Amino acid sequence: MNIANAVRALATLAWVAALGVLALAVVRSSRGKGSKAVVRLVIVLGVLALILTTIGAGMVFIQPDERGVVISAISPQGYRSEVLEPGLRWVIPFAENVVTYTISRQTYTMSIAPSEGSVQGDDSVAGRTSDGQVVLIDASVIYAVDPEQVIDVHILWRNRYQEDLVRPLSRGIIRDQASQYQIDEINSEQRFELVAAIQSELADKLQENGLVLVDFVLRNVQFSDEYAASVEQKQIAEQLAQQAVFIVEQRRQEAEQARQVAAGAADAAVIAAQGRADARLIEAEAEAAALELIAEALRANPDLLTYEYILNLAPNIQVMLVPNDNPYLLPLPSMEGGGTTP
Repeated sequence: MNIANAVRALATLAWVAALGVLALAVVRSSRGKGSKAVVRLVIVLGVLALILTTIGAGMVFIQPDERGVVISAISPQGYRSEVLEPGLRWVIPFAENVVTYTISRQTYTMSIAPSEGSVQGDDSVAGRTSDGQVVLIDASVIYAVDPEQVIDVHILWRNRYQEDLVRPLSRGIIRDQASQYQIDEINSEQRFELVAAIQSELADKLQENGLVLVDFVLRNVQFSDEYAASVEQKQIAEQLAQQAVFIVEQRRQEAEQARQVAAGAADAAVIAAQGRADARLIEAEAEAAALELIAEALRANPDLLTYEYILNLAPNIQVMLVPNDNPYLLPLPSMEGGGTTP
């Protein structure tokens, strides 16, 4: 309880006490008893009650989230030009009174759900798009009274600004802006453009009337049953198309993988064949070089071939026949250690 209310409560108690004592004085007087002391007490209580009432009428406590408009009977314009700021303030008793306005944020909701909106029942905004489709829009307007324009709000709207300004202004702007878009645009990322356009225009209009737009929330957009069914069919078709594209891509990747495997196998075969060819070429070159060396050795040593021939004979051969024109008979060693046979 603030001081102003406490003083008014004391004034009320003083008046009640004064009336009670006055009634007691009347009763005592009717019975022939002295009542001078009682009358003096009534006068004291009455004066105290009058003083407290006067003080209470002149004291006003403004809460931190409020501003006060002083209605003055002694001012030529009927009100003070200065707004009362928060705290304990003083006005002229019985000649001035104060009307307080909250400057805290307020929310006005328009919803299709019966229990969500500021108005019971379906309070969504019905609009028509540029291509003739009907949409139902749920929205919330978060606003506050401009502390610098509280007097203007009082003069223009008093306490009717929510029902007579915020509601009709918001609904009208929402309908006007929705009519600038096609239904497919509202049902796409361009919805953010719609919200921005509504917010900009609504902020300007509210500012002209002493209110500040804090935020505009587009809660939901409901489309007609026919459009909702067409959107669902379109989404199904798009999903099927995406699935077909995925299958084609999967088959393409499988074919590419098979091609790469085949190419790898072919490359491996080519490399293996090339390796065998290179090895055979090296082998042939080595054999040719070896034959060349052998031929060179035979030219230098004619008897070398005979010597190699003898070395490669089987060990159990005892006699060897040579051509009759051979000038030499080569004796072979005897297996029993005997002599040679001519």
